[in-house]
Amino acid sequence: MKLIAAEDTRRTGRLLSHIGVGTPLTALHEHNESDAVSGLLERLAAGESLALVCDAGTPLISDPGYRLVAAARERGVTVTPVPGPSALTAALSVAGLPTDRFCFEGFLPPKSAARRAALEALAHETRTLVFYEAVHRIRATIDDLAEAFGGERPAFIGRELTKLHEQLANGTLAELAARLHAGDIPEKGEFVVIVHGGAPAGAGLDADALARELAAVLPMRQAAAVTAKLAGGRANEIYRRLLDKK
Repeated sequence: MKLIAAEDTRRTGRLLSHIGVGTPLTALHEHNESDAVSGLLERLAAGESLALVCDAGTPLISDPGYRLVAAARERGVTVTPVPGPSALTAALSVAGLPTDRFCFEGFLPPKSAARRAALEALAHETRTLVFYEAVHRIRATIDDLAEAFGGERPAFIGRELTKLHEQLANGTLAELAARLHAGDIPEKGEFVVIVHGGAPAGAGLDADALARELAAVLPMRQAAAVTAKLAGGRANEIYRRLLDKK
């Protein structure tokens, strides 16, 4: 290995020193990645081997490296994964929430209005939701999650996973929000938030009753189409049931 590209050369340098590795380091982070890629590709093209590491997780999973990996693969350079720590999978493994189907949303928008809009769009996502969040936004994000999804939605907060001050907290969104405001979950470190999936849009609506109400003021095919959109189901089947009731 000729070179190690690291998100923070100081942190990685301490680790390498501890294990007795003297490989040269170069910085690769979100602020310099665009400029650094061309030089790294030149070294790879010259036959050198390069390792990519990040501070506290897996490269490209809400961490730098996408531009370099994409450019290397376009050039035909072999890119090989080395399994390592990932807050995403670590949190899912201990959260006690469904893991058969989940979606990773990464970091939500930092500004409140945009964050709330993003959460409203996810309110009826049925898969388990996984978010990363920064320490200075964790309280506001949990408050917004409780407002958008309902305070009774089961959730999990993982703080400083696999580190000295690791904390794992389960509860409803309302309970977790209260613990954050009370200081029981300190606003320190890095956070993973996992939220139970919601009910699909229209869950609980009586499709046939809705279709009959709409058919009183709309053509039956249009009433069936609107019902299918709001309550779920196939428009043709709802239309057929309307005809049977007529």
